[in-house]
Amino acid sequence: MDKNRNERDGYEGNLPASAPLANPYVPFQPEDPPKYEARKGLIRGTLFQGLDLPFMGMVNNKEKPITPLSELQALGFALQEMALYLDTHRHDKEALALYRAYQDIYHNGMMQYHTDCGPMKHTIPANRDGYAWLDDPWPWEYSGN
Repeated sequence: MDKNRNERDGYEGNLPASAPLANPYVPFQPEDPPKYEARKGLIRGTLFQGLDLPFMGMVNNKEKPITPLSELQALGFALQEMALYLDTHRHDKEALALYRAYQDIYHNGMMQYHTDCGPMKHTIPANRDGYAWLDDPWPWEYSGN
């Protein structure tokens, strides 16, 4: 591409020599911070109320339909949020207990979903007689679930 055209049209991403660096900030979480329940945390984008900082004041309050799949999604989200929290608060015993409870609930939910609707992951054996991973319905096909 023509170098003059790049400079003229602003296509080059060069910063001026005196450009300041960005300094991101994430609030530090105290031990045992207030938490949303898993479904609300999924909608808000965080399980922790203190980290719920809506962009430009816009708040997501849409509810997801209550289905086995959305329940697993919320539990998986909460499980990951708790894991991230425990990365920086490894001695918070209440958080560890909640994390383990979410692990158990998530595992039981996955097995129940597997029994009722079919495998969620190809690593869960569905059918010893053959490879059934490609069998319908897929989890996002609402009419089949």
